[in-house]
Amino acid sequence: MITPIKQKVGQAIMVKTRIESDTLGEVAIPADALWGAQTERSRHNFPTGAKMPLALIKTLLQLKRAAAVANREANALSAKKADLIVKAVDELLALDDDALRQDFPLVVYQTGSGTQTNMNVNEVVAHMAAKLDDSVAILPNDDVNHGQSSNDIFPTAMNITAAVAVQDLLQATQHLIDELTTKQDQYMQTVKIGRTHLQDATPLTFGQEVSGWVAMLVHDQDYLKTLAPTLNELAIGGTAVGTGLNAAPGFADAIAEQMADRYQLPFTAETNKFAGLAAHSGLNVVHGAIKTLASDLMKIANDVRFLASGPRAGYGELNIPANEPGSSIMPGKVNPTQAEALTMAAVRVMGNDVVVNVAASQGNFEMNVYKPVIIDAFLESVTLLNGTMTGFADKLIAGLTVNAERMQTLVDQSLMTVTALSPHIGYHDSAEIAQQAERDGVTLREAAVKSGKVTAAQFDAWVDPLAMTNVQK
Repeated sequence: MITPIKQKVGQAIMVKTRIESDTLGEVAIPADALWGAQTERSRHNFPTGAKMPLALIKTLLQLKRAAAVANREANALSAKKADLIVKAVDELLALDDDALRQDFPLVVYQTGSGTQTNMNVNEVVAHMAAKLDDSVAILPNDDVNHGQSSNDIFPTAMNITAAVAVQDLLQATQHLIDELTTKQDQYMQTVKIGRTHLQDATPLTFGQEVSGWVAMLVHDQDYLKTLAPTLNELAIGGTAVGTGLNAAPGFADAIAEQMADRYQLPFTAETNKFAGLAAHSGLNVVHGAIKTLASDLMKIANDVRFLASGPRAGYGELNIPANEPGSSIMPGKVNPTQAEALTMAAVRVMGNDVVVNVAASQGNFEMNVYKPVIIDAFLESVTLLNGTMTGFADKLIAGLTVNAERMQTLVDQSLMTVTALSPHIGYHDSAEIAQQAERDGVTLREAAVKSGKVTAAQFDAWVDPLAMTNVQK
């Protein structure tokens, strides 16, 4: 962990520094920091906003490792230098997240190519190499960044990080599907009243209702699985503008092969590098599928919390777990907090989709310069949905039960079961019975028998709520 060395001089706190230089001149850097001059300049020039995601940093480190190996195999870098870079990267990747973060202090809102974060990685790897063996000079640009440009290595890291994140999102979605499927099977025979336009409709079972939620999520998974392969196309090898200047032959393919092996995903460097630098259409379209998932999660969470409203002044059809006190003033209150967390996350994802859409459109000439904000928004969306979906599944859906008595009461009181009479006495007469029951404040059965159009025995035979659902008894 890098901590600036501080000494008190009177009332002032002095930070011990060392001096390094870059092409612009000398820079004072905290003495024990692993970063170098370009990182330090960025720290001061761009202090605003969240830090660059660690997931992206780790991918960049893996890419630096793979580049060193590829350059060694191409005889573009000595074995001694390449092996030391590999060792330095391995040391860094072995750190826990808190320790690693100390070496990578830069924020998202910096240069739009991610150049300063790429140089932050290059400098940290070089300094770590010097700590391990100072007899071999490892330079950030000439050695760690050999055969690369920020313009191709950063979008490569974006796609790899996003592709891995999507796999995690698919797993979280499957977990929620599994929990919902359990409820679907458990309550397939439990009849409740349906609602369309927020008005009473014909009966269905709660299991059928849940099956709709399950199908929505299964489709969302399919959309992601269909679109995610576009993220496997890597820009590596394009260097500055897509021409591949200064990259050794076979360099890009060697890195893609190593990344495919490391992450068990079919990454390829056989791509158009000009598009890889100038556009981020893959991230854009995949995030669109993530937004679709968020929309469906919003719908499901809203249905659950509305059906659980009450317990005495709402729908009251579902019982949800009491995970924490629901109010600071009202004793005994239970709130659908997991649904609220999930829907807030969904809103954020929808906002992030606008960010990704607009940022992806800014591919001016040979390079898009909104790269950091695109990957930050993308990863935030995945992280939020992963966490809130898992919480929703484990802390709400798993403990959810139905209030069968309340469901039966609402079915019995409903007027829309009259639909079952329509094939026998016609739509018009059925509507008159329903309207009369509403005016008189009586049950549909009472109104039907009183109308003289239906006997009690006929009503009981024809108006069978479970039979109306087409679920086999």
